[in-house]
This record gives sequence, C-alpha cells and structure tokens, in this order.
Amino acid sequence: MSDQINTRRRRLLGTTVAGIGLLELGLSSLANAQTSTQTSATKTGGRVASFDTIRQINAGTLNIGYAEAGPQNGPAVILLHGWPYDIYSFAEVAPLLAAAGYRVIMPYLRGYGSTRFLSADTPRNGQQSVIAVDIIALMDALKIDKAILGGFDWGARTVDIIAALWPERVKALVSVSGYLIGSQQANRAPLPPKAEFAWWYQFYFATERGYAGYDANRHDFNKLIWQLASPKWNFDDATFDRTAESFANPAHVAIVIDNYRWRLGLSRGEAKYDDLEKRLAAAPAISVPTITMEGDANGAPHPDPSAYAKKFTGKYAHRNIGGGVGHNLPQEAPKAFADAIIDVARF
Repeated sequence: MSDQINTRRRRLLGTTVAGIGLLELGLSSLANAQTSTQTSATKTGGRVASFDTIRQINAGTLNIGYAEAGPQNGPAVILLHGWPYDIYSFAEVAPLLAAAGYRVIMPYLRGYGSTRFLSADTPRNGQQSVIAVDIIALMDALKIDKAILGGFDWGARTVDIIAALWPERVKALVSVSGYLIGSQQANRAPLPPKAEFAWWYQFYFATERGYAGYDANRHDFNKLIWQLASPKWNFDDATFDRTAESFANPAHVAIVIDNYRWRLGLSRGEAKYDDLEKRLAAAPAISVPTITMEGDANGAPHPDPSAYAKKFTGKYAHRNIGGGVGHNLPQEAPKAFADAIIDVARF
C-alpha cells in the first residue's frame, strides 16, 4: 500500500498520468474478447428496472461494456452517463425510445461497470477529450456512422465535445446543463466563494487524503453526491446500490481522481490529445440540432441556460423541467428526456 501511495504522490508532484497504470496490475478476461455478453447479476428487489444483458466490444484502448435496446436497424441513439452514475440512469428512457423505433446504446464510460482497459500500460487518463475519443471508437466498432447523442454530467460534456469536433458523426444532440466544454486555462480563474464551495469534492480529490478517502468510501461518498445533487429525488437503496456496483471497476478511482485533477491542471493528460484540447479551449460552437435541458432542483454546479445559448448555432431549444428534478435528469424525469431525444431528431 505504501508503494501505491508514494506513486500517487510522485504523480501529483509532476509525473505523468501514466503512473496510474501501476494501480491496476491485471487485465480482465473480458479484455481479449472482441464481442461477448454477460448476464446482469444486479439484484433490484423486484421494483427497479434492469438490463438483462451487458454486451462487450473492443473499441480503441478499451473493451467497452454497453446495454442495448430497440431494433438493430433503427436510428442509433447513444446515451452517456456521468459521475457518480452509470447506464441505469437510462433504464426507463431506453424502453420509451425502443418503442419509438430507435436503437439505443448505453455504454459504461472508462472506469465504470464492465468497461476495461485492454492494456495495463494505458494511462488511466480522465481528461475531457479522451472520453469523447472513446465514444468515437465505440461508434466505429459498432459501425455506426452517425447517431443522436444524449447525456448529462460527464456524458453531457462528452456529447458536446463530439458535436463540436466531429459534427459529421452527430445527427442531433440532447445535453443536460447545456454547454460544458472547458479548459485547464479557463479553470485557473478563481470563482466567487459560494461557487468554489460547490466544488468541494474537486479540491478534496486534489489531495492524497482525497484519493485514499474516495477509494475507501466510494459507496457512501457517491450516495452523498446523489443526495446533494438531487435534493428532492427520493431514490431508494435498491436504486443506488444497483448503480454502485459499477464503481467496483478496478480503474474507477484512478479515472475519477484524474478527471478532476486534470481540470485543475494537476494532471498533465496525454500529449497525443493536446491538439484536441487546444481546439476545445477555444470554446467551439456546436452547429448540430440541439435541445438543452435543466431540472428545477439541480443541486450540482451548473451554468445558467442564458450563459450558453449562443454556443448552439444550429436549430436549438432549451427546456426547463419542473417537479423537483435534480442533476440525474434522465433517471428522475425519463419521459421528458426521451421526448427530447425524439423531438430533436425531427428538428
């Protein structure tokens, strides 16, 4: 354990993110399979919807686990979760879209669920651009040329990035909390005290105490985030515990910590993505048809819709969702989210 802690200290002081790879010494047996299936073992207490099968496919540097619903020949919809959530944020969205004829694909992001790195030597990198690269690789592996993209939290940032950098791959976009593309340079600017307070976990993760604390307490830590980010959502233990299984991924802690350290400039990221990050730092406009959404009880840090509306230069609409809807909008208001996907496809 002391060797691992010393490795993380050296990384925080300036070594590359590649050192994170030392934290994971073995590969899952899934890593060598081109495509496989596994039956979900989630116990839901009989009340919570479940995906029966999780598929696996090699894509880029990952073997990605994903759930799928709807007809294979339907228009493709790719839905992306954030932290600390997983594909079950879309458990009630998927059947609505499948019934409307869409092929719905919901992948576990790197560091979640059954998604695994193909090599122990790949840096456990959480910077914003690499997650978008993962999804482009998934589209290529599934032979999906163009899709409707939807997401929230990390997922919203990722679909924004794909739409900005690879608009030819995006038919339309649904982004909760709007335009979330950022840059290390912009993040150097201090915020007002109240705004800084809302990012308390980001500063906690910047410390070695935070790394160890999240590793040891990820179940309770993430449940607290759910409660703070969605203060009016009365989810039960079965709902949270079903998603909490995805945090057991061997790369989860390294990816989450690196994501937030990268934002503060404490992690370098990978040089091969520098050009993508340079383009993103210029805050590129998004030209594909877009609907942005916001819940009326989102307790997580998020921009006001008026601050980002002009970043969407194509056909555009914003929807405020009432009724005590918090940060995990697709799971808290599945019909509203599904309706947005269907409607934006008609723009």
